[in-house]
Amino acid sequence: MWRLKERCAKTKQDLAMRSCDFKVQMLMKAARNGTKDGLEKTKLAMMRKVSFLQKKETTEESDDDAGYLDVMVSEVKHPPPQLSPMPKGLSTQQIIRRHIVGSIVQSERSYVDSLKRILVEYQKPLLEPEARILSDKKVRPIFYRLREILQCHSMFQIALASRVAEWDLSEKIGDLFVASFSKSMVLDVYSDYVNNFTNAMALIKKACISKPAFLEFLKKKQVSSPDRITLYGLMVKPIQRFPQFILLLQDMLKNTPRAHPDRLPLQLALTELETLAERLNEQKRVADQVAEIQQLARSIGDRQLSKLLNSDQRQLILCEVLIETVYGEKGQVLKSKERKVFLLNDTLICANINVKGPPDISSLVPIGPKYTVKWSAPLLQTQVVEVGQESFQSKDTGKRPNVANVPGKVFLGPPRLYQELEELQHDLYVVENITLLVGTLQGTYQNLNTTVGQDWCLALQRLIHIKDEQIQCANKCRLRLAVPGKPDKSGRPVSFMVVFNTPSPLSKISWVNRLHLAKIAKREENTPGWVFAEDDGKTRHPFWCPLLACRLPIFSSKTQDQKLETALHNPVQCALLAFSAASTSLPQGYLWVASGGDRNHGQVEIFSLNRSMPRMVKSIQMGAPVLCLDHVMEPCPTEEEGEGEAAVKSTARTGNTICVGLQDGNIHVYGTVDTSTQCLLTFSNPDSCPVLCLKHSASFLFAGLGNGKVSVYARKSGEGLWDPESCRLVTVGSGPIRTLLTLENAVWASCANHVTVIQGSSLHTQSFDAHPEPLVSVSHMVRAGGGVWMAFSEGSSIRLFHTETLEHLQEINISTRSTFLSPGQQGSVRVTSLLICQGLLWVGTAQGIIVTLPVPKLEGIPKITGKGMTSLNAHCGPVDFLVVTSSTLSPDMLKRDSVCETADQANGGAGGGEGGERRNELSQESLSQPDCSSPQGEPTKAKGMLLQYRLRSTTQLPGKLLTAEPDQSPCDAPPETPEHSPEDGSIYELSEDPEVWVRGQTPAREGRGKDKVTSAAVFSGGRGFRRLGEETIAANGDPDESTLMVWQLPLTVSP
Repeated sequence: MWRLKERCAKTKQDLAMRSCDFKVQMLMKAARNGTKDGLEKTKLAMMRKVSFLQKKETTEESDDDAGYLDVMVSEVKHPPPQLSPMPKGLSTQQIIRRHIVGSIVQSERSYVDSLKRILVEYQKPLLEPEARILSDKKVRPIFYRLREILQCHSMFQIALASRVAEWDLSEKIGDLFVASFSKSMVLDVYSDYVNNFTNAMALIKKACISKPAFLEFLKKKQVSSPDRITLYGLMVKPIQRFPQFILLLQDMLKNTPRAHPDRLPLQLALTELETLAERLNEQKRVADQVAEIQQLARSIGDRQLSKLLNSDQRQLILCEVLIETVYGEKGQVLKSKERKVFLLNDTLICANINVKGPPDISSLVPIGPKYTVKWSAPLLQTQVVEVGQESFQSKDTGKRPNVANVPGKVFLGPPRLYQELEELQHDLYVVENITLLVGTLQGTYQNLNTTVGQDWCLALQRLIHIKDEQIQCANKCRLRLAVPGKPDKSGRPVSFMVVFNTPSPLSKISWVNRLHLAKIAKREENTPGWVFAEDDGKTRHPFWCPLLACRLPIFSSKTQDQKLETALHNPVQCALLAFSAASTSLPQGYLWVASGGDRNHGQVEIFSLNRSMPRMVKSIQMGAPVLCLDHVMEPCPTEEEGEGEAAVKSTARTGNTICVGLQDGNIHVYGTVDTSTQCLLTFSNPDSCPVLCLKHSASFLFAGLGNGKVSVYARKSGEGLWDPESCRLVTVGSGPIRTLLTLENAVWASCANHVTVIQGSSLHTQSFDAHPEPLVSVSHMVRAGGGVWMAFSEGSSIRLFHTETLEHLQEINISTRSTFLSPGQQGSVRVTSLLICQGLLWVGTAQGIIVTLPVPKLEGIPKITGKGMTSLNAHCGPVDFLVVTSSTLSPDMLKRDSVCETADQANGGAGGGEGGERRNELSQESLSQPDCSSPQGEPTKAKGMLLQYRLRSTTQLPGKLLTAEPDQSPCDAPPETPEHSPEDGSIYELSEDPEVWVRGQTPAREGRGKDKVTSAAVFSGGRGFRRLGEETIAANGDPDESTLMVWQLPLTVSP
């Protein structure tokens, strides 16, 4: 019997060891798959019998814990990672890399300590049976998956300690991150934690309300901790961990030389971490969206609306706390209140914000507010109305009343600015007529001549410009919506105006853009617009795919025999574009579309993009088919030139240009000043071969020719144009140069199945084979981060190569990613165009179908990291080109300058109604107006604005310069003038959000105004248009007609 028990115990021990070995093998398999050379040090540390892997006592575990190696690291036997003393003779980059490694070690140690602190100081006491405050069923969901996250990072610390100990010998850390965080179990535990986070916070909130002992427990833990971090502050750290890793590795990559062995592993690590962070962010967004909609649905008394919110078809696009402003009959501000505005995919909802709960609870864990719906409106019937662009119609006449013609009425608030602009325009018209009449005088009179009249006209024009700036400023943070209301007694629709003040101009831009795109998403061609090859059934973000904004025919019906060749974007900043138009229109500038017909004819059509629909503005006829285009930015002046005359002359002479390559071997250089398109230079290559592709670097223009050569042109001395006499030829192969790609100081040229790298001014070359078949040519190349994707003349595969080592990293078969290709077509799929834009690799095929594949956006390797999408909107023939148009909104739109402050001050003085009674209050329901009085000891600023205009002939006349307003302070206004204090378009401080802009802070605080807001759209060109899955295409237009399809992308913000 004793022997039987001993044998049974030994068998159990062997089974446990086998299970442990199996888990270790699974870990190492994931590590080998995550990096090329594996992680030998980690493998040795995990596989050998080490004392610091101590077996925990077995306890009852749920099925969710299965598959995770439960280890406990002994810091006595295995101390945490620590760098050795810095040796002498290190370079600057080596020193910086050591400091970054030290930061990684320190931040990881702090993070692991925070995880242990949650489990030891919070979970363990709550699970003790002696003084149990909550039941196990309530405690375990709060700390769900934290133990597994700690296990993952404990294993990472073991490997990190081994790598840091020998840092000065290897100086490699990228492969460690790849091996540690490319495992599927890391994504699983973090996904479970992120998905449960909102539920965990709700459980804590509920327990604080129902269990005073639990609330007291949290308070004591916070007070006794040295850093006073709350439980929420500790539990949010796993959500922030991977963005911190990304920042550290980005700094490491910047200080790693190109030939360093750690450079490719670092890029792969950035790819893995970015992919992991993106997936977690998406899951957190979905969880927050569901929680927000459920909270709103519970607050709605309307059963029908509540039922709509609870349906799976409702998706939250944007929600934010905005300040609603109520105006009186004369335009004065009566009151302003906080509202929570929800933008759903088909509805706009405005809700009151009720009291958020006891302050002692909200200081420990965020407490979601309760809402009371004030109104809701269908999205398609809601319009954005800018100041001075009112589209409201009067109830009786159907026309907007002219406020300037209403005698004895002074309109304050936003309408007043437009009224003043109309008055100035009227006065300018009168003064111009007076000047003409003065010119007919027969006699000579002092100060009464045409020169004085012209000065008056110029001064009024300056005032009109200032007033226009004030109107633009009033639009920056003021969102005005025309919302449909209940019909009147006669049944006619009635709308009412709602005015919201946004926290920043960036917020206003975001609202206008999202409202615009949400309406586009409701169109038939976008419901749906894309499908996954393998739909996983998960909820998608409303803008998870590009939206087809419009499609239009190009070239006349008489030129349908011409073939679309290429297109490019000519970005031109439009200073006259209105604020909302900049948020909703296509990227500013012009689109050049080129085609070719017979040998003696080519054509370029130029489309203006400063509206929501492209508009053809000019057509240029060429003497030969146009094969390629290249947009060349104006060269920056060198340091020697600085602000000298040479730089000024060069700027005035050239500017940005567009190079056009023709089949007859000529290259035309056009100026890009709007649509003047003056031809500045024409030259031909020495062999008069067709120019198949054009690319430029800072100093050279590269032209790929049909005879396998690349012609290289330098710039003329002191000019921006190219010098035809400086032409040098580089022989790449015997076949045509199909495509060129510029990378830093080198150019990649493809000929047949190999690619040649041409180095800068030295023209040294290095070649490598991109495809094993010699008869297959490289037809397209696009670059993102540290990789280049290539497509080929035959086959449906695309390949990824590293930009530095030229190593082949990945291959994808497009035919398996396309849903709507029949089995007979899959063998004939061919890639005809390629593009990378905002984390998507666009692939156009010979069947007219467009496929997108997700790729990372950062400096890592652009590996395909997810499932592909197929557009249901396709061409009838091959996709001839894919081109991205991108422009950055003017920085002036993102800042609130002094003009905006003056505009607010010009709109009134002391508040009336509810706003005046609550001048010193600041609550959740009402935000008061700030006092207009100046601080003691500071002089009050004049309300008027100087013209800053020097008169030509009357500068010596007595009197003050003309001003836009009487020279008086806002608080010295006559009592009978119904003015109010600076109105609520100003930004108010919200104490719970430290990132909100605050009125009156130093300029350093306004650094967020330097954010770049980028507008982007993708254009595809091909024959005809069709909807996939539809049997007929007759209703979709002529299948042989050259067609542009335009996909608009959401605005993006980058620092």
